[in-house]
Amino acid sequence: MKNALAVLSFAIAVLSTGITHASSDEESTSILNTLEEKHPRLMLKDSALQDLKKRAETDEVLKALIQGVIQKADRRLGEPMLSYSKRGPRLLHVSKACLERVYELGVAWRWTGDRKYASKLEENLLAVCDFPDWNPRHFLDTAEMAHAVGLGYDWIYHYMDPETRALVRHTLITKGLKPGIERYDEGYHHFTYAYNWNQVCNGGLLIAALAVAESHPAISEDLISRALANLPTALASYAPDGVWAEGIAYWNYATEYTAYALTAMETALGSDFGLAKSPGLSTTGYVPLYSVGPTGFYFSYADAGDFRKHRSAPCQFWLSRTFDNPDFADAEHRLISDRNVSPLHVIWYTPPSGNIPTELERDRLLKGEVETALFRSAWNDPDALFVGVKAGYNQAHHGHLDLGNFELDALGVRWARDLGADDYNLPDYWSYREGGMRWTYYRLGSLSHNVPLLAGNNQNANAVAELKRYRSGEPFSFAEIELSEAYSSHASKARRGVALVADRRAALIQDEINVHAPCELLWGMTTDATIELGNADTARLTLEGKTLIARVLSPEGARFAVESAEQDPPQKSNKGVSRLVIRLPEAEGKTTVSVLLSPVWDEGGAVEGVEINALDEW
Repeated sequence: MKNALAVLSFAIAVLSTGITHASSDEESTSILNTLEEKHPRLMLKDSALQDLKKRAETDEVLKALIQGVIQKADRRLGEPMLSYSKRGPRLLHVSKACLERVYELGVAWRWTGDRKYASKLEENLLAVCDFPDWNPRHFLDTAEMAHAVGLGYDWIYHYMDPETRALVRHTLITKGLKPGIERYDEGYHHFTYAYNWNQVCNGGLLIAALAVAESHPAISEDLISRALANLPTALASYAPDGVWAEGIAYWNYATEYTAYALTAMETALGSDFGLAKSPGLSTTGYVPLYSVGPTGFYFSYADAGDFRKHRSAPCQFWLSRTFDNPDFADAEHRLISDRNVSPLHVIWYTPPSGNIPTELERDRLLKGEVETALFRSAWNDPDALFVGVKAGYNQAHHGHLDLGNFELDALGVRWARDLGADDYNLPDYWSYREGGMRWTYYRLGSLSHNVPLLAGNNQNANAVAELKRYRSGEPFSFAEIELSEAYSSHASKARRGVALVADRRAALIQDEINVHAPCELLWGMTTDATIELGNADTARLTLEGKTLIARVLSPEGARFAVESAEQDPPQKSNKGVSRLVIRLPEAEGKTTVSVLLSPVWDEGGAVEGVEINALDEW
C-alpha cells in the first residue's frame, strides 16, 4: 500500500523549497550520451538477469546462491522499518542496513516477480525518504544511503506509481545529490583523498546520479564528472601490488565500492572509462589470500577488528570476472556459506573453475604505501608457522604507530597479535598529528604493538618505514625494515629483521638500534597466551593446549618479564591479554635484540637456538 502521508509531505516540500527536477528533454552531455534509457540500468540489467536465470537451470552453485538470497529477503519481510537513530555522530549503520535490504529484496523481486518483495523495498525507501536528512555532516552515511535509494528507485521503478516515484526521486536529489554537490564545492577532502571515503562518497553519489540521469541530466552529469575525476586518486593506492594502506578490514570496503562504481558505469553507460586499468587493481584479489594466516585470522594492522577472520568478500567475484583470474572466484567459493551469501554473489556471479587450487608462494612481498612481507612454512596446514611484518607510513588513514609490527601463527594458534581498533567515538580519536590524542589510546600507540620503544615514547607519528630487503628461499626467508625515522628522537639508526629459520620451524625477530644516549629500550610482544618465565632468557607460552618457547638470544644477560595489556574504561579492556617484554634500562650505542619464537612441534619439539648474525649478513 502506498504511503499517502509521505506523498503529501513530498508535495509540501516541493512547494516550500521551490526545488523542481530538470525537464526530461534537457540536452544531455557527452558523458550521458550512452546512458541506458530504460530502468533498471544499474548493476544488473534485465538482459543479464535473464542470462543468470537460464544459467541457474543447470548451475547448482548459482541456484543455491539465489535460494540463499531469497531466504534472506524472506526474513526482511517481517523486520520493522528503519528509524533515524545515530550512534555517536554516525547514521552509517542505518544506511548500511538500508543498502542490505535494497539488494536482498531487490534481487528477490527481480528473480521471482513476487510483489511482496517490491512492496517491502518500497516501504523501506519511503521510510528513509521521511528522515530529516541522511546525516551529511558524516558524509559516508549520506553516500551509502544515496546508493541504496538510487538503486532501489532504479530496480522498482516500474512498480512504483508516478507520485511515489517522484517523491523518492525528489528526496534523492535534496538529501543525497544536492548535499554532495555542496560538499564538492566546499572542497570536502574526503571526496578527493586516497582512502576508502573516496570510493564510498564518489561511488555512492555516482550510482544515485545514474539512477536519475534522464530526469536530472545537469546535476547527474556534474556528479558523474567529479566522481570520474576523483576516483583515480583512490584507485592509485592499489599500486603496485594491490595492498590497501588502511589494512585488510578496509580493503574489503574500498574494493567493494570500487566494484560498485565500475559496475554501475558499465551497466548504465557502457564503460568504466578505463578505471579498471588502474595499476594494482588486477592483482589486489591476492592480498586477502596471502594475508590470512593458517589460523584463519588476517595479518591485521590499522583500525582492524580483534581477530578479524578470513570471510567472504563478493568483490572477489567481480575481480575474477573483470580480470579473468579464476584464483579469486575459486577462493571466494570456498568461503561462501548460507550465513554470508550476498546478492552480490549473484550479480557478479563467477562459477568455480573446477581447477586444482593454484599453489601460492609460501612467501610474498606486497609493496605499496604500507608494505607487508608474509612468510609461512606451508599452505593448507592449519598448524603451519606464519609470520607477517609491516612497514609503511604512520599517517596512513586508520593507521597506528606500529611500523615493524609482526603477528605470528603456529600450531593453529595466534601467538603474537594486534589488538585492533578502539571505539571510534573516543574523544579526538582522529587526531593524527604528532602528540595528538589518538596516540594516547593504548591500542593505537606503540606500546600495545609488537615493536620496540625507546625511553617509553611512541614512534614518530610522521615516520615512514621502508621494507629495504626481502628474500624468499633458503637457508631462511627474511625481510628487513628500515625504522630510523620512527625512532629518530633517540636513535641514529634502527632496523628490524624478521626471518623463518631452522627449515621454517621457528621465527627470528632481530632489532638493531643505535641509541644516541642511554635510555630504556623496551622489546614487546602482545599475546593471549599464559606466560611462564623459566630461565632468565626463556619464556614458555601456552594457549589452547599448545606451547611456544621464546628465547632471548641477544643481548647477553637480557631477560623476559610479563606485563598486563588490560586498560580501564572508556578504552577497550583487553581482558586477559598480556605483554611478553624485555626491558633494557640503560641501552646505549649499537644494541641488538634477538628473540627466537619456536613452537613446540609434535615431531621434533622446539628449536633450541640459531646462529646470530648481523642484519647486514642476512
